[in-house]
Amino acid sequence: MLLTRSVFLLLLIPALCFSQTPDTVFLEDLTWTEVRALLDGGTDTVIIPTAGTEQNGPHVVLGKHKYRMNAGADAIARKLGKTLVAPVIVHVPEGNIDPPSGHMLFPGTITIPEDVFQSLLEHTARSLKAHGFKKILLIGDSGGNQAGMKAVANLLNNAWQSEGITVLHVSAWYDDPGYRNYLASKGFSESQIGVHAGLHDTSTLLYVAPEYVRVDTMEPGKGFEIDGVIGDPTLSTPELGEVGFEIAVAAAVAQIKSELNQ
Repeated sequence: MLLTRSVFLLLLIPALCFSQTPDTVFLEDLTWTEVRALLDGGTDTVIIPTAGTEQNGPHVVLGKHKYRMNAGADAIARKLGKTLVAPVIVHVPEGNIDPPSGHMLFPGTITIPEDVFQSLLEHTARSLKAHGFKKILLIGDSGGNQAGMKAVANLLNNAWQSEGITVLHVSAWYDDPGYRNYLASKGFSESQIGVHAGLHDTSTLLYVAPEYVRVDTMEPGKGFEIDGVIGDPTLSTPELGEVGFEIAVAAAVAQIKSELNQ
């Protein structure tokens, strides 16, 4: 027998009354009242992650940086505690449009000017400050994002120095040499490790989101302007990626705790 709408609602209301805040650190997965409750409960730190939408060779999807950054921000936030994560910023500088340069040489890449990127970062941080966050962490999974994040952190720290607000560019997530040193210790050469879509990049994505790696199209890189790959992704494994991911998370957390005196 079909339930009437009123009976259905009567059955649903008790279940709703006992619903709990989900086990998530991502703002986009929470309601505004849940965020307010977390702020009231002492959550005062927020991560603004940046990624990009760029080519990553024939074997890795355009959203590589987003998927790695989602996993990294989640792990970092949980290790810090009292920390939430804003939606990943996926529109970043990736080269010129006309004539195309950098990653814009490849279909699917999306770019914005540097000043637009910095403005986006700044206003995201200002929004989160307005809601009560005291520690704002800028973390990026792409080399081209680092200078802009550092500039915005400096700008806002100068503006807010008397208000007890800290904006930190967490460079260690991307720049820490630990993973490259580990791979070198295992006998991999610099040309195999690579700097884009090679062993280094591909292994970490195989660990955090293997469904976004087309393993049947992996080949040693022919050069950036030929196939977009610098390195040898055929040597990649999720086990190597797990080590690299954990090294990056640990380095980021260590920097944050050191610079925030936690």
